[in-house]
Amino acid sequence: MIIKLENPSVLAKAVEIISELVTEVKLKVNEFGISVTAIDPANVSMVEFKIPKSSFSHFESDNEALGINLDDFKRILKRCGIGSSLILEKRGNLLGIQIQDRIKRNFSLSLIDIEREDKEMPNLDFDVKAELNSLDFISSVEDCSIVADACSFIAGGGKFIIEAKGLNSARTEFSESEARIESLKSEQIESRYSLEYLQKFTKGAKLCEKTILKFSEDSPLKVEFKTPQIELSFILAPRVKTED
Repeated sequence: MIIKLENPSVLAKAVEIISELVTEVKLKVNEFGISVTAIDPANVSMVEFKIPKSSFSHFESDNEALGINLDDFKRILKRCGIGSSLILEKRGNLLGIQIQDRIKRNFSLSLIDIEREDKEMPNLDFDVKAELNSLDFISSVEDCSIVADACSFIAGGGKFIIEAKGLNSARTEFSESEARIESLKSEQIESRYSLEYLQKFTKGAKLCEKTILKFSEDSPLKVEFKTPQIELSFILAPRVKTED
């Protein structure tokens, strides 16, 4: 296996985000590109990351599943600078990592055995889809985190609302002119989610201009960040009232 990526900053940022949820992953390399799917230790959230084969300037690989410690991988990827290219090559039980810019720098990362079963993103049905500006999503989550540890996503009447209530409250309201809102039901739909996890997810919003949110009443949330170069998605279990 040997693959080359001309803009490794996207991979570096994604690995940094994923490493806040999980410490070890299987990096799958196949004819479609590279991908990671993992569940956090608390079984509250799930992450999926993909870079398609077309994003690489060189791609030569059979089906590979590389066990990687994300903290170690993250520290190496941070050594990539502007204009660097990245070459990944499997050599036995090592992943050779070469950073090419003005000079060539070489690292070796020990691959690890990961026993747990491979997971795939569940195929869920959602009643609401809201697409909004990523900066607005980041601001709304940060507003809510000031007053509470969970927030509600509410859709109805042509509006999408992110709201948190405790002793104090915060509320951001999006009309159809500020967000693309699709709902399969006429009645209001509401679900609550942990702000601790949402704050981690918002770091992915910095990768693209738009954030896509999908949810149903008291059901898991799916957060999607997509560009032609990458796909980063999260699933988050709902917070129910008995948890408060």
